[in-house]
This record gives sequence, C-alpha cells and structure tokens, in this order.
Amino acid sequence: MLVIGSDHGGYELKSAILKMLSDRGIDCTDFGTDGPASVDYPDFAAKVAGSVSSGEANRGILICGTGIGMSISANKFAGVRAALVHDEFTAQMAKEHNNANILVLGGRVLSIEKGIRFVEVWLDTEFEGGRHQNRLDKISAVEQ
Repeated sequence: MLVIGSDHGGYELKSAILKMLSDRGIDCTDFGTDGPASVDYPDFAAKVAGSVSSGEANRGILICGTGIGMSISANKFAGVRAALVHDEFTAQMAKEHNNANILVLGGRVLSIEKGIRFVEVWLDTEFEGGRHQNRLDKISAVEQ
C-alpha cells in the first residue's frame, strides 16, 4: 500500500500526484493535509513514516515546501529510508541503490510536471540489491 502526506507547502503538488496515481490505478491513502492552510509538517511526516515503519504501508510520498523538514522527520522512524530528490537521476537512485521506501519532494522548488515525473521514475525503478543491500543492512544495524 502507498501512503502520501503533505503540509500546506506541498498541498498543490500532492493533489496533482494523487490524480496521477489514480490514473495509473495505484491505490493510495492520503493522510492530509486537506487544504492550503498552514499546518506543521512533522504531524504529516509522522503519519506517513509511522505507517511505513510499522509495515502497514510498504511505501510513501511526503511533500513540504522544500522537502527538507519532511526528510528529517521521516528518517527518525525505524526502517524508514526517506529520500529527498531533485531530479530524475536522484529519483532513480533513491530506489535502485537505496531502496527508498519514502520519496520526498519540495512543493515550492519543483514544478508540478517535474514532481509527477520524479514519482513516476521512483515507482517504475526496481531495487538492484546485491552490494546495495549490504549497505542498507549496515544502516539498519545503526538503528539497533
């Protein structure tokens, strides 16, 4: 299951991504926010990252103004690998090498078109495993 959340800075991009996900037939749970009024990004990061960390969801998308706050917040949760991306290459590498289970975007620094494209790349990329899994195992060991 895919979960998504944003603060007010990411609301517009999140709305466009939700439409793209629906068009692709991808079931998604939206944890909010539900409008452009100012809210606190850690609240939405906790909902999405908590769902991924607990295993309720297997992947998520978070969006705030820059993506920085959401990244910091989400990566506090065990088992979460939240990656802030800024182009197609970083979106691809986030999955291919880092098996990022949460994609993070900046709604105020990306166009709608670019944000949607980065999500598509991340969704369509497979994790390579191998030497990359060894590195993820080392990251997981730090959480212990």
